Amino acid sequence: MDLRDFYLLAALIACLRLDSALAQELIYTIREELPENVPIGNIPKDLNISHINAATGTSASLVYRLVSKAGDAPLVKVSSNTGEIFTTSNRIDREKLCAGASYAEENECFFELEVVILPNDFFRLIKIKIIVKDTNDNAPMFPSPVINISIPENTLINSRFPIPSATDPDTGFNGVQHYELLNGQSVFGLDIVETPEGEKWPQLIVQQNLDREQKDTYVMKIKVEDGGTPQKSSTAILQVTVSDVNDNRPVFKESQVEVHIPENAPVGTSVIQLHATDADIGSNAEIRYIFGAQVAPATKRFFALNNTTGLITVQRSLDREETAIHKVTVLASDGSSTPARATVTINVTDVNDNPPNIDLRYIISPINGTVYLSEKDPINTKIALITVSDKDTDVNGKVICFIEREVPFHLKAVYDNQYLLETSSLLDYEGTKEFSFKIVASDSGKPSLNQTALVRVKLEDENDNPPIFSQPVIELSVSENNRRGLYLTTISATDEDSGKNADIVYQLGPNASFFDLDRKTGVLTASRVFDREEQERFIFTVTARDNGTPPLQSQAAVIVTVLDENDNSPKFTHNHFQFFVSENLPKYSTVGVITVTDADAGENKAVTLSILNDNENFVLDPYSGVIKSNVSFDREQQSSYTFDVKAVDGGQPPRSSTAKVTINVMDVNDNSPVVIYPPSNTSFKLVPLSAIPGSVVAEVFAVDIDTGMNAELKYTIVSGNNKGLFRIDPVTGNITLEEKPTPNDVGLHRLVVNISDLGYPKSLHTLVLVFLYVNDTAGNASYIYDLIRRTMETPLDRNIGDSSQPYQNEDYLTIMIAIVAGAMVVIVVIFVTVLVRCRHASRFKAAQRSKQGAEWMSPNQENKQNKKKKRKKRKSPKSSLLNFVTIEESKPDDAVHEPINGTISLPAELEEQSIGRFDWGTAPPTTFKPNSPDLAKHYKSASPQSAFHLKPDTPVSVKKHHVIQELPLDNTFVGGCDTLSKRSSTSSDHFSASECSSQGGFKTKGPLHTRQICLSVDDRSKHPIQNMGC
Repeated sequence: MDLRDFYLLAALIACLRLDSALAQELIYTIREELPENVPIGNIPKDLNISHINAATGTSASLVYRLVSKAGDAPLVKVSSNTGEIFTTSNRIDREKLCAGASYAEENECFFELEVVILPNDFFRLIKIKIIVKDTNDNAPMFPSPVINISIPENTLINSRFPIPSATDPDTGFNGVQHYELLNGQSVFGLDIVETPEGEKWPQLIVQQNLDREQKDTYVMKIKVEDGGTPQKSSTAILQVTVSDVNDNRPVFKESQVEVHIPENAPVGTSVIQLHATDADIGSNAEIRYIFGAQVAPATKRFFALNNTTGLITVQRSLDREETAIHKVTVLASDGSSTPARATVTINVTDVNDNPPNIDLRYIISPINGTVYLSEKDPINTKIALITVSDKDTDVNGKVICFIEREVPFHLKAVYDNQYLLETSSLLDYEGTKEFSFKIVASDSGKPSLNQTALVRVKLEDENDNPPIFSQPVIELSVSENNRRGLYLTTISATDEDSGKNADIVYQLGPNASFFDLDRKTGVLTASRVFDREEQERFIFTVTARDNGTPPLQSQAAVIVTVLDENDNSPKFTHNHFQFFVSENLPKYSTVGVITVTDADAGENKAVTLSILNDNENFVLDPYSGVIKSNVSFDREQQSSYTFDVKAVDGGQPPRSSTAKVTINVMDVNDNSPVVIYPPSNTSFKLVPLSAIPGSVVAEVFAVDIDTGMNAELKYTIVSGNNKGLFRIDPVTGNITLEEKPTPNDVGLHRLVVNISDLGYPKSLHTLVLVFLYVNDTAGNASYIYDLIRRTMETPLDRNIGDSSQPYQNEDYLTIMIAIVAGAMVVIVVIFVTVLVRCRHASRFKAAQRSKQGAEWMSPNQENKQNKKKKRKKRKSPKSSLLNFVTIEESKPDDAVHEPINGTISLPAELEEQSIGRFDWGTAPPTTFKPNSPDLAKHYKSASPQSAFHLKPDTPVSVKKHHVIQELPLDNTFVGGCDTLSKRSSTSSDHFSASECSSQGGFKTKGPLHTRQICLSVDDRSKHPIQNMGC
């Protein structure tokens, strides 16, 4: 199957598929000869077409257009707005409209027309068939106004002779209905014979004997009438000639003959040979063949009859499409008055000799044969209605229609022989501006014949393409300090549209105040002088807009980079840099960073730094600006350093600038407070009983060689003031009386005073002992100094009046043992033993009271209170005083064992009264130097020394065992405030957080679980020894 056969097959299939939604049919019946503007029908009403858009609910404006051929005179017209059909001034003549056709029914004469409904969204094709009914506007007519008939004189009465029939273009009752013989003279009569085809043939009847010798000619009139209203008629002269007698007339073998002959039969082709015989002889037997009077002149033109042989031949080319059937009446006459009659029906058979006909009627009116479409027209835009036909029949008349080549158009079948030419895709003026293609109609005959129709379509440009920039982003560079009006570039855009749709104007967007743009040429120039340091890059848009309706536009981004010139010197962020560093900072440590900027770029901003006037105390990185120390700082030796720094850029020529740098050395809390007063840890003050509350009884004074907060000191009593008899001013160090002393307060009081600074990052402290002797007089100073010496055996967290507790515990145990032993020795002497034990107990208690008064000078009332407290504590072990002082020997030769201060955890009874506190929670944790004075180590010394000249390596001459606390590892601390402030995780007593740093306070939380062990202290070593009798 070749391409052509494929198109034929596709078109044939398309013809079989009709779109009922697009194509509809109406039939109207009218009479011929109607006047102008007579309404025939109403298309929207008859088809129930709604003018309401179903999608939007709004009224749609429909247009009704009659599809007519150019140059045709339309018989009807259609109102474009209402769809009503009216007659026109062109007369509808049924006989002219259906000329040459034979109709058996009145409604067989019709004409067709097509109406399309626009716009394209509502498109419909309405095929209208208008049946034209006959009006009696034609009178029947005889073939000739004079009819001659020859009748032999010996004709028998009632013999019949045919008379040529009259014809009427009208049909039905408006056609020939009646014949009448006028002035028949009683010799002749008239009879009507109706053929099977409905034709009425008049016949003349002989009613009397004829005698040629008496009268040889009869002249009469014959009248023919139709059945119309009003009735029409006509007459013809009938002349009868009486001829001489001929006894026998010719006879045809067949009176009805039907033959077939192809329409392409050549001239001279024999159609049929007629043969008639005559019983006469001689001249009466000579037969002549002639066409009957009923044979139409047109038939006589196509066929010839041999008068002698009776052979009918083709004498002119036949055309089935013009006349398919020819009826020929042949008369065979021997000269008598009654010839023989034979009727020959010649059927002209079809030959594929007619190419299809293409009737192209445009829906969109062409201009000079060209249809103009807009490129924005939608798909399926209707262009023309194409009607194909073929005069041939059967297979030869089967026509298919297709488009010759690939174009964005197609044919849609709407009826068997009608197609709509419409667009098949969106049109693009920029792609193809004009189309010229052929529509081919081809029949199915062998060989196939075809016909073509040329269609020209031109597209009208629509503004559907915005201007396009060659580059969406345009990048430029220009040096700063330029001249005004400097040419930068030419911006160009193209538009695929044509005409004014392609005229482009350019416009600058916002942020383009530094530039000018020519609207027509697109030339971009600088309108100002650029300064890269103020703005290094300009980003703005350029709009290209065409002159279409509506105008379209597009944008391109323009990036203008300003190139640098070395027009700026380096600039320090400060004219005078001041840095603060801590003393004791290691050598080569970073002390500061010099920041310098250069507003230029590239090599012009590459800055190199150098020190101008320094004695190599500092090293400056020339690129990063980092200053490092080349010395170790000691604030006490030099508190600040000053020098100049120079910055040079890499431009040509180079530019430079200078700045001043000052390094300030900040103090570090590296010195513990030094006690000035009291001058010794063995001195005491007399507090008379007459002293009033608020009076100063002693003072503590210390100094710190640091500065600032590192030198601010705070004084706190951490132990020895369990009765709250004394108070120390945290700022001045003055110790005052809180209450008036009573006789129970008489004796030696040991206050442990903590002196701590407010240094950062960690506080340092020093402990000092303050002895106050409450009595009216101090006559025996050696006794008091002996008491002071003996208090060295008492842990710092215990009051010196509590030392009798071990002895009482020991006596109690002895009594219990004696009771048990006495019970075991002899029951008999129980009574005696009890008396002895009671007596011994009385003396022992008296001796104890005497001993306590000699050693501690403490009132008995206090011992009673202490006993009550002890008994209470035995009932409540959790509230017992279980915090002790650990006194350790330092090991100067061991680097790991640095001097360690005594660790003191004081119970709530020794807690200092609430005073002004320093918030150590904000201070970051750190570790103090471990060489601060340690008061615990001082107590190991045999000879008392000044409080600020304590030596950690002096042995303690103590042979007694001391009750101490066995602390966990996390409660062992080194130096600083940790000695007194580390908070045990198991202690139930709390110390004020204001008296120490964030690593510990004098207050501890939670119960402290300890066990008592005994220590035997030698000169430089300690050995824990279990002693159940401690």
